[in-house]
Amino acid sequence: MALFLSVLTFLIVICIVMALWLSVMGGAKQDIIGQRLEAVRRVEQRGNVPNEVKILRDEMLSTVPAVNRLMMRWSWTAGLKGFLNQAGLTTKPAKVLLSSAVAALATYYILGFFHVQTMLCILAGIGMAVAPFAVIALMRRKRLKQFEEHLPEALDLLGRAVRAGHSFTTGLELIAQECAQPIAGEFRTTFEEQNLGLPLRDSLLNLTERVPLVDVRLLVTALLIQRDTGGNLAEILDELSRVIRERFRIYREVGVKTAQGKLTAIILIALPLIMLAALASLNPGYIRILFDDPTGQEMLMTAAAMQVIGSLLLWKIVHIDV
Repeated sequence: MALFLSVLTFLIVICIVMALWLSVMGGAKQDIIGQRLEAVRRVEQRGNVPNEVKILRDEMLSTVPAVNRLMMRWSWTAGLKGFLNQAGLTTKPAKVLLSSAVAALATYYILGFFHVQTMLCILAGIGMAVAPFAVIALMRRKRLKQFEEHLPEALDLLGRAVRAGHSFTTGLELIAQECAQPIAGEFRTTFEEQNLGLPLRDSLLNLTERVPLVDVRLLVTALLIQRDTGGNLAEILDELSRVIRERFRIYREVGVKTAQGKLTAIILIALPLIMLAALASLNPGYIRILFDDPTGQEMLMTAAAMQVIGSLLLWKIVHIDV
């Protein structure tokens, strides 16, 4: 046991040192050239790359060359990089993975130091390992929601610019200058990509990859069809804006009608935890057997698993996609 704790302590120290090194060495933000080359990389992955834009530089996944070369061999790291970009983060994927590993090992070691059961230490370590990704997922969801809410305003601005006689690409620049984030940043990237020489079709398809929303795919599809077949672009943009606003209206109506179900789900999810905390506060000896006896610990883990499954089912029932 002493040898195991010594090895675990050594690994935690190594991870902490590497995390501090990465935080110091990787603080610089990605420059504009890197972002444009990343756009070219996405086009090349689709397979339709003109000869004049076949310029590719692998995106750095870590500021440590050896770690970067290792991660470049794994295909899933590109998805993690895109996941971080959608959350609006410039953090390297290696730093996120290292933070997750440090949190898991530290939690396991600290609980083990207080003689907590091994299975509970492992479950707590897994939870702390998942925590950074859960936080990033919440940030991504919030950013995409903000984008979706401000998209009708951006389409109205683009439609007015087209009616005033400006070109479509000039309208993209106006959105980048006048709208709020994250709309401005994403449309600025699209404008800069086509301004650099990337075909407008590929620039718009890159937008759908950076912002994986149904409304964005609908917008890009309508724009590409209009460029191929013709039509009144201003009217198309106005109609898209109306459809998106109508969808938001329906979504809010559904939210009102499912509010009671959501409240019921929250109460049912929180009630076991509240009762456990109340009993631990009022009569600690009554429930201590659940934590001291092996059978009680197994019952707690079973109850926790059933609680998670029930919470997921309830949340799925009360959340309706529009």
